[in-house]
Amino acid sequence: MRSNDESYEPLTVAGLGALLAGADEARRWRLVAEFLEEYRWEPEQERAALLEQEPAVTGDEHWDVFLAALTEHLATKDGRGAPAWVEARSLRRFWFPFNTRAARVDAVVHAPAAFRRRGVYVSPQELNVA
Repeated sequence: MRSNDESYEPLTVAGLGALLAGADEARRWRLVAEFLEEYRWEPEQERAALLEQEPAVTGDEHWDVFLAALTEHLATKDGRGAPAWVEARSLRRFWFPFNTRAARVDAVVHAPAAFRRRGVYVSPQELNVA
């Protein structure tokens, strides 16, 4: 809980990365959902600042790459280029965070480009309700 003298600061992708380190999968998805909700509410001209700083490694390569894909995806949706740090992160083997037959098919067909090119297969609706 914040004290009255603290001002609100939206979560950055670097801050999200720090919170993901050591968290279990369910908590990670809740944190991603919270980040996305805060991001959506921020004025568009202030969103780029939330994506600029490179997150430290989380201890899980899948999530490190997920953060890069998410950053590029959000920047692209806002009509901006992604920060340079995202280019260094990709997987050698595909990752399906939601690994059921239906989720895999949906992700292969509908995964946003920023995720596909890094080997992370997640459907857009999973990002909307993450």
